[in-house]
Amino acid sequence: MDWWYRLKKNPLARFGAILLLVFYCAVIAADFVAPYDPYASQANGSLLPPTQIHWVSQSGQFIGPHVYPTTQGDTNLETGDRQLIVDYKKPSPLRLFVSGPKYRLLQMSLPLPPKWNEVTIFPGIPLDWHLFGTTSEAKINILGTDDQGRDQFSRLVYGGRISMFIGIFGVAISFPLGLLMGGISGYFGGVIDSIIMRLAEVMMTFPGIYLLVTLGAVLPPGLTSTQRFILIVVITSVIGWAGLARVIRGQVLSIKEREFVQAARAMGGKPLYIILRHVLPQTASYVIISATLSVPSFIGSEAILSLIGLGIQQPDPSWGNMLTLASNASIIVLQPWLIWPPVVLIILTVLSFNLLGDGLRDALDPRSLRR
Repeated sequence: MDWWYRLKKNPLARFGAILLLVFYCAVIAADFVAPYDPYASQANGSLLPPTQIHWVSQSGQFIGPHVYPTTQGDTNLETGDRQLIVDYKKPSPLRLFVSGPKYRLLQMSLPLPPKWNEVTIFPGIPLDWHLFGTTSEAKINILGTDDQGRDQFSRLVYGGRISMFIGIFGVAISFPLGLLMGGISGYFGGVIDSIIMRLAEVMMTFPGIYLLVTLGAVLPPGLTSTQRFILIVVITSVIGWAGLARVIRGQVLSIKEREFVQAARAMGGKPLYIILRHVLPQTASYVIISATLSVPSFIGSEAILSLIGLGIQQPDPSWGNMLTLASNASIIVLQPWLIWPPVVLIILTVLSFNLLGDGLRDALDPRSLRR
């Protein structure tokens, strides 16, 4: 377990791993972490700024953290400023673990073709507790609200489910495909090697983002966001296997000449068994590192597709389609709190995966340690 010790001693890799653990725990338990339904609009609450938290009442008495009911007022046609109506007569205390909208924690369902009927995998745990919230009518919008009056923080947490898991699912599809194709190509060689490698080269000649945009544009318009999510994962995975297959093929060419592979062949082992049982496990360290460093590309693909309207569609949230507001210049100037949170989360997630991948590379291959 020397590699685990070296990984723990790497502060940057440890930081990336902790940050990813926090993010994944938050999005998995989004129903609990988010204070409100991401689809519910607040009355007269569109484009509200982040809620100001008060500790002292209007009379100067300390009463703990609280907020006041806030709604939008009229807009000044000359200056463009929007008036906020704050009811200072109704302080609403902030509390942890408050009762709110009901949900089913950890509920999992999967739509299956051809009719895309959802099949429940796990029914979830019925709860109505939320991590934080208010105890009366006032709302706590720590990141403000969007143009539909929906809580931005709740949508950000729920949107992370798609944006963060698309990379995991993409790697789970593309890497087994790349491993198998590369293993077969390197082990058998000859005509099979030539066919697979020419196919990989053809796949690699397509500009990935342009192909994604083209395929995203021809998806049937009636698909739900879950169905689009699955199709985007499949599309990005089919595109992404070729590079891994080429690298694995080169490693297999060397591994297949080693004594243990020759012994397995002499004992009558079938080629596919030898590839899966003896050859491909020798590439595990490279695959783990490459998988960690590949997840950000899937996250970026989803964000770009959703940003240009070809990925996850409104009202379903994802970090990519939450950035569509950036196309409105007035939003960028007057409501920047709607743009920066998804941008920062995408940057932090990509950075964390890269830091963890670099740490794994140094831990699994001590020769790559920086002097």
